[in-house]
Amino acid sequence: MKREDRKYLIYRQATLSVILAVFALGLLIGLPAASKLTMFPTILLFLFIVYFMILYGYYRLVLRPYRETKKMMDLFSKGYILQGIFELRYPLCPATERMNSKFKEMLNTKELISASKKQAEYLALQNQINPHFLYNTLEGIRSEALYAGITEVALMTEALSSFFRYTISNVEHMVTLEEELNNVKNYFIIQQFRFEDRLSISIDTGIEKEELLSAKIPKLTLQPVVENAIYHGLEEKIGKGIVRIKIESTGKRLIITISDNGLGMTEEKVIALNKKFRAISLDGMKQEDTTKSGIALMNVNSRIKLLFGDEYGLYIYSTQNEGTDVEITIPFHKE
Repeated sequence: MKREDRKYLIYRQATLSVILAVFALGLLIGLPAASKLTMFPTILLFLFIVYFMILYGYYRLVLRPYRETKKMMDLFSKGYILQGIFELRYPLCPATERMNSKFKEMLNTKELISASKKQAEYLALQNQINPHFLYNTLEGIRSEALYAGITEVALMTEALSSFFRYTISNVEHMVTLEEELNNVKNYFIIQQFRFEDRLSISIDTGIEKEELLSAKIPKLTLQPVVENAIYHGLEEKIGKGIVRIKIESTGKRLIITISDNGLGMTEEKVIALNKKFRAISLDGMKQEDTTKSGIALMNVNSRIKLLFGDEYGLYIYSTQNEGTDVEITIPFHKE
């Protein structure tokens, strides 16, 4: 047993159980022969001393530490302590220690999120004058473009103004799916001025259109995924790029699939991304990583998991040179 493993109760119990079993086997084999010796009473006394030493070792190394650990867990379950559960002197096993470490990491993550929200609120207050100035400027450009008969510039300016107005205001709120799709459409209008006829979008809501469009989802869930599809899937594609948004419901879940016919990804990259998506983490939300492929997907996935739980989030299907499907799963509700 390694030195660092000696603190785990399961290893201590296993070791002492083996010693006790060997001792008992030795008694069964050796006692009949030893009983014929003149020193048998002395041997018997020695064996009893060894037996009680093993029992004392079991009490000292297993039973008493177990009681201490159990007491800490009972206090935690009743809400009397929190940090103490992360400082167990005698964890039950390595898996228990890893579980506690992960739990502590998740608590620290929530604290980071809380601090980030306060910082975001401060920055929002600090920059409150900027949105109105931006909207008024864009409206002025749109009016001049209409007056000059440049309808395309007017259309793009209107889309840009609507996009900024939606993006900047009340970022944490839940919105309807219809609002999210309208924001995606405005974003797509802006992108079409760059890509022209090379880019198109289709939205499929099926026969349950009205019910699905009223479903509530976290704000800015779809646009980052569409943006990722354009910049990492379609930008370097030769030929026409298509983004498809398909919306389905299973009754309890809302499933939104955003597909593109772009460059796709290797199997290794897909496996690596899906592995990251399974964990609640802020690793993909660090500012210095914002230029890397997949950062927008990590942000969306992390927000969904933190809001709704581990069973929700993103999953990727992709084939290189054929395209990518990003499946978004969230609870289906209208409240």
